[in-house]
Amino acid sequence: MAKTSSSSSIVPAEAKLSQSGDELILNVTGDWSLHASEHLQAQAIFSELEKHSGAKSLIFQADRLGSWDTSLLIFVNRIEEWCREHNLKIEQGTLPAGITGLLALADEVPERKTGRGDAKRESFITAIGKTVLEGISEFKETVEFVGETVLSFGRILRGKAAFDWRLFWLTIEECSAQALPIAGLISFLVGLILGFVGSVQLKQFGAGIYVANLVAVAMAREMGAIMTGIIMAGRTGAAFAAQIGTMKVSEEVDALRTLAISPSDFLVAPRLIALCLMMPLLVLYADAVGILGGAVVGVGTLGISWVQYWNQTLGAMNLADIITGLLKSAVFGVIVAVAGCQKGIQCGNNAAAVGNAATSAVVLAITWIVASDAIIDVLQQILKF
Repeated sequence: MAKTSSSSSIVPAEAKLSQSGDELILNVTGDWSLHASEHLQAQAIFSELEKHSGAKSLIFQADRLGSWDTSLLIFVNRIEEWCREHNLKIEQGTLPAGITGLLALADEVPERKTGRGDAKRESFITAIGKTVLEGISEFKETVEFVGETVLSFGRILRGKAAFDWRLFWLTIEECSAQALPIAGLISFLVGLILGFVGSVQLKQFGAGIYVANLVAVAMAREMGAIMTGIIMAGRTGAAFAAQIGTMKVSEEVDALRTLAISPSDFLVAPRLIALCLMMPLLVLYADAVGILGGAVVGVGTLGISWVQYWNQTLGAMNLADIITGLLKSAVFGVIVAVAGCQKGIQCGNNAAAVGNAATSAVVLAITWIVASDAIIDVLQQILKF
């Protein structure tokens, strides 16, 4: 990648700093080589830069540059980092195209994009400001994504969307039969825990039979839906983000746009519809398995018969409890699908970005699941439902 000198004589490498108004000009001349000692001038240049505190920009001039190798790249990169730290605008001026291309490539590595390689600590106020601005930007992006999804549903209803039915049925399978083992295990353990906690307290009052009421209502209204939502966020939401993010890295999403196919129609809508249809069924299954877990505790530790526990469960639950859980499950399904697909569509173009997208999808989905659960509970109290 280096430029080679046509002359056998070697001109010593040199970097001189001058100022024109509020613009600094860094002239780079001579032959730059790792084997020469002349190129080690960074500290001297930094000392000179400190003296020009009123400057607003720095431009590189390389009209008389000879041969060069990695030493010049290191030098220019260090100067650019210093300028960024001191808020100086950088103009690459007449640097060779090979240098500018390599510097741009260096800035694309995951450590630069994700911020892992930056050890500089920010002030508390700066961190808060950046967090707020990022939150506002993310909220706008979410609103735009939801709007695109709504428009996509309109196209599907009119029969004008490129809907991928194969992806739809594949997602149905992944969100139903393949999710039953983990959903059943977690729900059984949750029912078991609720049964143990309830039995410890209710036994003191001779009301152990009401463990059935506690487990049934808790599973039907809250725990069945919220635990299934969290499971699907970690299992399916992350998968959606990783699948679409990988397609983004391999430029498959760009290829769809080139073919005039909306990614919302082809990638997002099938996953969203499939998950929303399967979530209520998964929650019904989770409720039944959780009640079974409570029954194991009631029968095993409180001496309640299976028939007594079953009758008490039927008397404790009503249709409103079941409908509440199913309503929450549908909302949670939308949240998980939207979070996963949005993070996948907005993923960067490297492997680290795919991992970050999957992580962000899980965190965002779980946060909104808990928040929406609280909102629905408050609305139920207001509406007396």
